[in-house]
Amino acid sequence: MGIYLVSVDPEDWSVPGEDGYGDVAAALDERLTQRGLPPYRPGRPPEPGRFAEKTSPPMDGFDTLCRAHLTPGERHALLSWSFLVPFALEEPLLLPVENAYDTETLVVGAPGVLALAERLAAALQLPLDLIPEPSGPYGLGAWFQDGDARKRAATRPGPWADDPDTAFFAALYLRAAQYALRHHCPMTYS
Repeated sequence: MGIYLVSVDPEDWSVPGEDGYGDVAAALDERLTQRGLPPYRPGRPPEPGRFAEKTSPPMDGFDTLCRAHLTPGERHALLSWSFLVPFALEEPLLLPVENAYDTETLVVGAPGVLALAERLAAALQLPLDLIPEPSGPYGLGAWFQDGDARKRAATRPGPWADDPDTAFFAALYLRAAQYALRHHCPMTYS
């Protein structure tokens, strides 16, 4: 068991109830329409390269990093969302839709999350040229947990190498936002 950060397929986005995210999609479209914006239609993530990562390492170090480099509002936007959508939102949207982890659903825009994650990656001197792009489920976690990160730390030391769990979460949020924008798909926790 555990919590996974995953991309959402268009079919799942449109199905209401427990089998999909149609309730969230409908509530989001209503809020977008109120703002004079068009409804959101997700793109299709590549197959078999769907984004899926288990968020199993401890987050204590990452939370400390966020508190040191982000405002409380930025930290909330980065760490408290239920859905990440691939377009800019002026502010997070709180939808009156229950999800698996809360009685309301917080939606944030990927461009804002990407900017925050890039700041954290810079603070850690995260070697983004070495960290793999998502090409299938659990690739990022495997890179950090199965030894590649430790091998690379020997040749590319820096603050990122001192706490692999913190580096994993910085890379996770950065790669998730990039993936959402690249494939025009929402992300959520399951």
